[in-house]
Amino acid sequence: MDEPTSGLDAMAAAIVMRTVRSTVDTGRTVVCTIHQPSIDIFESFDELLLLKQGGQEIYVGPLGHNSSNLNTYFEGIQGVTKIKDGYNPATWMLEVTASSKEVELGIDFAEVYKNSQLYRRNKALIKELSTPASGSRDLYFTSQYSRSFWTQCMACLWKQHWSYWRNPVYTAIRFLYTIAVAILLGTMFWNVGSNIEKEQDLFNAMGSMYCAVLIIGIKNNSAVQPMVAVERTVFYRERAAGMYSDFPYAFGQASISYFVRLLQDPPKSHFVHFYVVIELPHVFVQSVIYGFIVYAMIGFEWTLVKVLCCLFFMYFTFLYFTFHGMMLVAMTPNNHISTIVSSAFYSVWNIFSGFIVPRPSIPVWWRWYSWANPVA
Repeated sequence: MDEPTSGLDAMAAAIVMRTVRSTVDTGRTVVCTIHQPSIDIFESFDELLLLKQGGQEIYVGPLGHNSSNLNTYFEGIQGVTKIKDGYNPATWMLEVTASSKEVELGIDFAEVYKNSQLYRRNKALIKELSTPASGSRDLYFTSQYSRSFWTQCMACLWKQHWSYWRNPVYTAIRFLYTIAVAILLGTMFWNVGSNIEKEQDLFNAMGSMYCAVLIIGIKNNSAVQPMVAVERTVFYRERAAGMYSDFPYAFGQASISYFVRLLQDPPKSHFVHFYVVIELPHVFVQSVIYGFIVYAMIGFEWTLVKVLCCLFFMYFTFLYFTFHGMMLVAMTPNNHISTIVSSAFYSVWNIFSGFIVPRPSIPVWWRWYSWANPVA
């Protein structure tokens, strides 16, 4: 902990240190840096690591009752003034070990410590603790992670759920834009699907669906990239700490959990909620809203098979665009570069989609890409 009492009054600092002390009493090791501690706060610690300028050790050991061990050590050095009654040992310690005091006394506290019995005791203790006991075996873990793969996936799912929940602007703008574009295209291609009398009318109907899929797909690709880029730094830190591996995070990035009881606190021991793929529900709702508005306003024939086919291709095309945006962010250094790369893909996909240039008219050496093109 880095200066947990800084900026706090005496009462708040005492409460913090009581909490730290309670944590230590449970058997945990707590390391703190303290800035100008009071006597009570300073003497609540068990051990002290004191460094001089340059990071050299000048005292490493127990404080003792009322800092008796610390006081005895420094008072035993020739020329060091003894501590006054009631004086803060932390303040006295810093005063007598200052650089100006070293020059005045002509000593180096780091060298004094290296030649002390305390230093030899610490080295002996380190050697003793580093030597395994007889009959002991090396620790072996089947995985570098403390939790199972499934638990990692569930934790990442829960994390991504709250990430989306705390960013309503992303979801709201996404759906508002979807509805606006649906109405725009519907009014532009009003009843085109029900008035097919010649070849040009058929081309217009095909063009309406092509535009409908392409516009929202590109928007999904672009909109998801900043969301993924923001969490990249957090992912690097948590992965380095061994919290989870790459795949559970990718699974959570592509998935979201919806708690059965959203208004209740999450359970501590296990997740009482069901999991659905994160972008699957978003894109599914988006496809249904968008598909029905566009389908109805353009005036296509209302049969179950045709409606389901339209929603099916819309859904998976939107999903592909969304996942493609996530992939580009993961493969590029930052969001700006991924935006440039994705723009290049839009142009290439548009050319090889089979709409601008029909597939039979594409040169044979490029025709393979038309089959690999998700927009085709």
